[in-house]
Amino acid sequence: MQRRLSRTAASVLVVCLCALGLPVPAAHAELVATDRIASPGLAQPSARARLDAILDRADVRAELERHGVTADQAKARVDALSDDEVERLAARFDALPAGGDVLGTALVLGFITFIVLLITDILGFTRVFSFTRPAK
Repeated sequence: MQRRLSRTAASVLVVCLCALGLPVPAAHAELVATDRIASPGLAQPSARARLDAILDRADVRAELERHGVTADQAKARVDALSDDEVERLAARFDALPAGGDVLGTALVLGFITFIVLLITDILGFTRVFSFTRPAK
């Protein structure tokens, strides 16, 4: 047993030492000018632009039409809002949860529960399913 453990430890050590010899790309550092960092291309879009992008999505358009509002009407309503109202509305959109499929989540959780109970039944810890025999 001791010999086998020593052989395994030696193998791991050899692999680690060989990995140390692999070429590693060098890091390059340089000074960056302020005007390159603060370029307008990296700026966050305005709240009005974010709302317009949300209204341009196909799923949002379909949901609006399901409620009886066309996308053009919704855009006109957003354009009629003041800047403060647009900021608050965009903040509400940012704070909302991303959403998910409740049915899909429930199915996955049910499947995981079934698998866990099945494994514990087979191992003999529980007796939930009648079609399993505990392993001895």
